[in-house]
Amino acid sequence: MKSIKGLKLIFFNIAFYFLFFLYSAIAIPALTLLVAYFSLFMSHRNTMKWFRRAISWYGMVAIKVLPFSSIRIYYKDYEKKPGQGPYIFVCNHRSATDPFLMACLPYECIQVVNIWPFRLPVLGIYARWAGYLSINEIPFKQFSKQAVKLLRQGVSIIVFPEGTRSGGKSMGQFHGSIFRVAIEAKCPIVPVCISGNENIPPRGSFLLRPGKIKIHKLPAIKWEEFKDLKPFKLKNMVRNIISEEVAVMDRKE
Repeated sequence: MKSIKGLKLIFFNIAFYFLFFLYSAIAIPALTLLVAYFSLFMSHRNTMKWFRRAISWYGMVAIKVLPFSSIRIYYKDYEKKPGQGPYIFVCNHRSATDPFLMACLPYECIQVVNIWPFRLPVLGIYARWAGYLSINEIPFKQFSKQAVKLLRQGVSIIVFPEGTRSGGKSMGQFHGSIFRVAIEAKCPIVPVCISGNENIPPRGSFLLRPGKIKIHKLPAIKWEEFKDLKPFKLKNMVRNIISEEVAVMDRKE
């Protein structure tokens, strides 16, 4: 019985990665040409907006269509009246699939990433073009300046303040840089909680496993609610909010 399940898992992964690379080989050039065409008639700002949305569309298909029904994703927005943004989305980080899952957020976004995503063939180049930021590559002052500039343009920022994926249900401590930016930019913080993907794939492996992933977007924390807090206290407050929600999500698996 175990051998049959193992064969099914291997077949699923072969099928998924074959379709993923085939899809990428078609979708990336097609979306690039589409955005390049519209850039002839649009301002640079609008071109970047559509370019970032194209990246989200690419990610949406990768996480919702290619896995067939083996990996189910449930996104829930707890904001009664979702605003236009921009926001700083603060997320827990369990798996390498987390950045793809952020395609569920219906906003123009960039992500704060480690250095390695920039080294990926093709995708790393697109991440740089889209304005993704690496706190490990540049001094904090430069990072903060670029982040504030993006926020003032209406671009939301997605960050995983643990810095690296936990690979399980535990959650690491948060780094404080993005919370200093939130205070300076007077930008609302939105906690985003992810549950169920700690084995999709497991840390140190590319082998995807079937499962159910839940993403909860919690109500925004307005600047007025944290303007008097120090970054250290703010990061711990947001971490506690995410930790409590994720614990509830895990119990309901």
